[in-house]
Amino acid sequence: MLTPWDIGTLESMLAAMVFAMALAFLLAQAARKLPATLDDRHAGEPSIAHRRRRVGYCLAAPLLAMACVHLLGATPLAVAVIVYVLMLLALAWIDAETGLLPDMLSLPLLWLGLLVNIGGALTSLQDAVLGAVAGYLVLWCVYWVFLIFTGREGMGYGDFKLLAALGAWLGWAALPWVLLVSSLSALAVALVLRLAGRRSDGDTISFGPYLALAGVLMLFRLALAT
Repeated sequence: MLTPWDIGTLESMLAAMVFAMALAFLLAQAARKLPATLDDRHAGEPSIAHRRRRVGYCLAAPLLAMACVHLLGATPLAVAVIVYVLMLLALAWIDAETGLLPDMLSLPLLWLGLLVNIGGALTSLQDAVLGAVAGYLVLWCVYWVFLIFTGREGMGYGDFKLLAALGAWLGWAALPWVLLVSSLSALAVALVLRLAGRRSDGDTISFGPYLALAGVLMLFRLALAT
Protein backbone atom coordinates (compact mmCIF):
# COMPACT_ATOMS: atom_id res chain seq x y z
CA MET A 1 0.00 0.00 0.00
CA LEU A 2 1.33 3.42 -1.00
CA THR A 3 1.93 5.87 1.80
CA PRO A 4 1.15 9.62 1.39
CA TRP A 5 4.89 10.23 0.97
CA ASP A 6 5.05 7.68 -1.85
CA ILE A 7 2.01 9.21 -3.55
CA GLY A 8 3.53 12.68 -3.29
CA THR A 9 6.79 11.42 -4.76
CA LEU A 10 5.02 9.74 -7.67
CA GLU A 11 3.02 12.88 -8.38
CA SER A 12 6.18 14.98 -8.33
CA MET A 13 7.94 12.55 -10.68
CA LEU A 14 4.98 12.55 -13.06
CA ALA A 15 4.74 16.34 -13.04
CA ALA A 16 8.48 16.61 -13.70
CA MET A 17 8.24 14.15 -16.58
CA VAL A 18 5.36 16.05 -18.20
CA PHE A 19 7.18 19.38 -17.75
CA ALA A 20 10.41 17.94 -19.20
CA MET A 21 8.63 16.43 -22.20
CA ALA A 22 6.91 19.75 -23.00
CA LEU A 23 10.17 21.67 -22.64
CA ALA A 24 12.05 19.08 -24.70
CA PHE A 25 9.49 19.43 -27.49
CA LEU A 26 10.00 23.21 -27.56
CA LEU A 27 13.78 22.92 -27.47
CA ALA A 28 13.71 20.26 -30.21
CA GLN A 29 11.79 22.73 -32.36
CA ALA A 30 14.44 25.35 -31.55
CA ALA A 31 17.20 22.91 -32.51
CA ARG A 32 15.59 22.58 -35.93
CA LYS A 33 14.67 26.21 -36.59
CA LEU A 34 17.25 28.41 -34.83
CA PRO A 35 20.27 27.35 -36.93
CA ALA A 36 18.39 28.29 -40.11
CA THR A 37 17.83 31.82 -38.77
CA LEU A 38 21.58 32.19 -38.18
CA ASP A 39 22.87 30.52 -41.35
CA ASP A 40 20.92 29.82 -44.55
CA ARG A 41 22.95 26.65 -45.11
CA HIS A 42 20.96 24.98 -42.33
CA ALA A 43 17.57 25.73 -43.87
CA GLY A 44 15.41 23.03 -45.39
CA GLU A 45 14.05 19.73 -44.19
CA PRO A 46 15.86 18.08 -41.24
CA SER A 47 18.05 15.09 -42.00
CA ILE A 48 17.31 11.55 -40.86
CA ALA A 49 20.16 11.83 -38.33
CA HIS A 50 18.61 14.99 -36.92
CA ARG A 51 15.24 13.28 -36.54
CA ARG A 52 16.83 10.35 -34.73
CA ARG A 53 18.60 12.71 -32.34
CA ARG A 54 15.31 14.50 -31.73
CA VAL A 55 13.65 11.23 -30.73
CA GLY A 56 16.56 10.36 -28.43
CA TYR A 57 16.49 13.84 -26.87
CA CYS A 58 12.76 13.73 -26.19
CA LEU A 59 13.02 10.23 -24.71
CA ALA A 60 15.93 11.21 -22.46
CA ALA A 61 14.18 14.34 -21.14
CA PRO A 62 11.70 12.65 -18.73
CA LEU A 63 14.40 10.32 -17.42
CA LEU A 64 16.66 13.27 -16.65
CA ALA A 65 13.75 15.07 -15.01
CA MET A 66 13.15 12.10 -12.71
CA ALA A 67 16.84 12.10 -11.80
CA CYS A 68 16.64 15.82 -10.91
CA VAL A 69 13.59 15.32 -8.69
CA HIS A 70 15.15 12.27 -7.05
CA LEU A 71 18.27 14.29 -6.30
CA LEU A 72 16.71 17.62 -5.28
CA GLY A 73 13.16 16.70 -4.30
CA ALA A 74 10.01 18.45 -5.47
CA THR A 75 11.51 21.91 -5.21
CA PRO A 76 11.77 25.03 -7.40
CA LEU A 77 15.50 24.28 -7.68
CA ALA A 78 14.70 20.91 -9.26
CA VAL A 79 12.55 22.66 -11.88
CA ALA A 80 15.36 25.12 -12.61
CA VAL A 81 17.90 22.29 -12.90
CA ILE A 82 15.65 20.44 -15.35
CA VAL A 83 15.62 23.58 -17.51
CA TYR A 84 19.41 23.89 -17.15
CA VAL A 85 20.08 20.29 -18.18
CA LEU A 86 17.69 20.26 -21.13
CA MET A 87 18.90 23.62 -22.44
CA LEU A 88 22.52 22.50 -22.22
CA LEU A 89 21.76 19.29 -24.07
CA ALA A 90 19.89 21.25 -26.74
CA LEU A 91 22.87 23.58 -27.16
CA ALA A 92 25.21 20.60 -27.36
CA TRP A 93 22.98 19.02 -30.00
CA ILE A 94 22.83 22.20 -32.10
CA ASP A 95 26.58 22.82 -31.86
CA ALA A 96 27.46 19.22 -32.77
CA GLU A 97 25.26 19.40 -35.87
CA THR A 98 25.86 22.94 -37.06
CA GLY A 99 28.79 24.47 -35.16
CA LEU A 100 26.43 27.16 -33.81
CA LEU A 101 25.47 28.13 -30.26
CA PRO A 102 22.41 30.41 -30.54
CA ASP A 103 22.28 33.40 -28.20
CA MET A 104 18.52 32.82 -27.87
CA LEU A 105 19.36 29.82 -25.68
CA SER A 106 22.76 30.72 -24.18
CA LEU A 107 21.82 34.16 -22.85
CA PRO A 108 18.54 33.16 -21.14
CA LEU A 109 20.49 30.29 -19.56
CA LEU A 110 23.00 32.79 -18.18
CA TRP A 111 20.32 35.09 -16.71
CA LEU A 112 18.43 32.15 -15.24
CA GLY A 113 21.62 31.02 -13.49
CA LEU A 114 22.00 34.42 -11.85
CA LEU A 115 18.35 34.41 -10.77
CA VAL A 116 18.65 30.92 -9.29
CA ASN A 117 21.65 31.99 -7.25
CA ILE A 118 20.11 35.19 -5.85
CA GLY A 119 19.35 33.16 -2.76
CA GLY A 120 22.52 31.07 -2.96
CA ALA A 121 20.81 27.91 -4.23
CA LEU A 122 23.98 26.48 -5.78
CA THR A 123 26.55 29.17 -5.07
CA SER A 124 26.55 32.72 -3.75
CA LEU A 125 25.31 35.50 -6.02
CA GLN A 126 28.75 37.13 -5.86
CA ASP A 127 30.43 33.92 -7.03
CA ALA A 128 27.80 33.52 -9.74
CA VAL A 129 28.44 37.03 -11.11
CA LEU A 130 32.20 36.48 -10.97
CA GLY A 131 31.69 33.12 -12.65
CA ALA A 132 29.76 34.68 -15.52
CA VAL A 133 32.42 37.35 -16.06
CA ALA A 134 35.35 34.93 -15.68
CA GLY A 135 33.72 32.34 -17.93
CA TYR A 136 33.43 34.80 -20.77
CA LEU A 137 36.85 36.40 -20.32
CA VAL A 138 38.81 33.15 -20.01
CA LEU A 139 37.77 31.84 -23.41
CA TRP A 140 37.89 35.34 -24.91
CA CYS A 141 41.57 35.54 -23.92
CA VAL A 142 42.25 32.03 -25.27
CA TYR A 143 40.56 33.00 -28.53
CA TRP A 144 42.75 36.08 -29.03
CA VAL A 145 46.00 34.40 -28.00
CA PHE A 146 45.31 31.58 -30.47
CA LEU A 147 44.35 34.06 -33.20
CA ILE A 148 47.47 36.18 -32.70
CA PHE A 149 49.88 33.24 -32.77
CA THR A 150 48.22 31.13 -35.48
CA GLY A 151 46.20 33.57 -37.54
CA ARG A 152 43.15 31.29 -37.14
CA GLU A 153 40.09 31.36 -34.95
CA GLY A 154 40.20 28.51 -32.46
CA MET A 155 36.58 28.83 -31.30
CA GLY A 156 33.47 30.95 -31.71
CA TYR A 157 31.93 33.62 -29.53
CA GLY A 158 29.14 31.21 -28.62
CA ASP A 159 31.61 29.22 -26.54
CA PHE A 160 32.41 32.34 -24.48
CA LYS A 161 28.72 32.90 -23.72
CA LEU A 162 28.12 29.25 -22.89
CA LEU A 163 30.97 29.18 -20.38
CA ALA A 164 29.69 32.47 -18.93
CA ALA A 165 26.29 30.79 -18.44
CA LEU A 166 27.96 27.85 -16.70
CA GLY A 167 29.82 30.28 -14.46
CA ALA A 168 26.53 31.98 -13.55
CA TRP A 169 25.09 28.64 -12.45
CA LEU A 170 28.13 27.02 -10.88
CA GLY A 171 30.26 29.93 -9.65
CA TRP A 172 33.78 30.90 -10.60
CA ALA A 173 35.45 28.15 -8.53
CA ALA A 174 33.87 25.43 -10.69
CA LEU A 175 35.18 26.84 -13.97
CA PRO A 176 38.67 25.24 -13.82
CA TRP A 177 37.01 21.84 -13.40
CA VAL A 178 34.57 22.56 -16.22
CA LEU A 179 37.43 23.49 -18.53
CA LEU A 180 39.50 20.48 -17.46
CA VAL A 181 36.69 17.96 -18.00
CA SER A 182 35.56 19.51 -21.29
CA SER A 183 39.10 19.80 -22.69
CA LEU A 184 40.04 16.24 -21.78
CA SER A 185 36.77 14.93 -23.21
CA ALA A 186 37.27 16.84 -26.46
CA LEU A 187 40.86 15.61 -26.78
CA ALA A 188 39.82 12.02 -26.11
CA VAL A 189 37.08 12.12 -28.74
CA ALA A 190 39.41 13.81 -31.26
CA LEU A 191 42.03 11.11 -30.65
CA VAL A 192 39.52 8.30 -31.11
CA LEU A 193 38.23 9.85 -34.33
CA ARG A 194 41.79 10.32 -35.56
CA LEU A 195 42.68 6.69 -34.87
CA ALA A 196 39.48 5.58 -36.60
CA GLY A 197 40.42 7.60 -39.68
CA ARG A 198 37.43 9.91 -39.37
CA ARG A 199 39.40 13.06 -38.59
CA SER A 200 42.35 14.82 -40.25
CA ASP A 201 44.67 17.59 -39.08
CA GLY A 202 42.62 20.40 -40.62
CA ASP A 203 39.28 19.35 -39.19
CA THR A 204 37.65 21.41 -36.46
CA ILE A 205 35.75 20.10 -33.46
CA SER A 206 32.82 21.79 -31.76
CA PHE A 207 33.66 22.58 -28.14
CA GLY A 208 30.10 23.32 -27.01
CA PRO A 209 29.02 19.70 -26.44
CA TYR A 210 31.97 19.10 -24.12
CA LEU A 211 31.33 22.30 -22.17
CA ALA A 212 27.69 21.21 -21.83
CA LEU A 213 28.68 17.73 -20.62
CA ALA A 214 31.07 19.19 -18.04
CA GLY A 215 28.42 21.70 -16.96
CA VAL A 216 25.86 18.96 -16.30
CA LEU A 217 28.36 16.84 -14.35
CA MET A 218 29.51 19.78 -12.23
CA LEU A 219 25.97 20.88 -11.44
CA PHE A 220 25.02 17.43 -10.18
CA ARG A 221 28.21 17.42 -8.10
CA LEU A 222 27.22 20.77 -6.57
CA ALA A 223 23.65 19.58 -5.98
CA LEU A 224 24.89 16.51 -4.16
CA ALA A 225 27.05 18.70 -1.96
CA THR A 226 24.20 21.07 -0.98
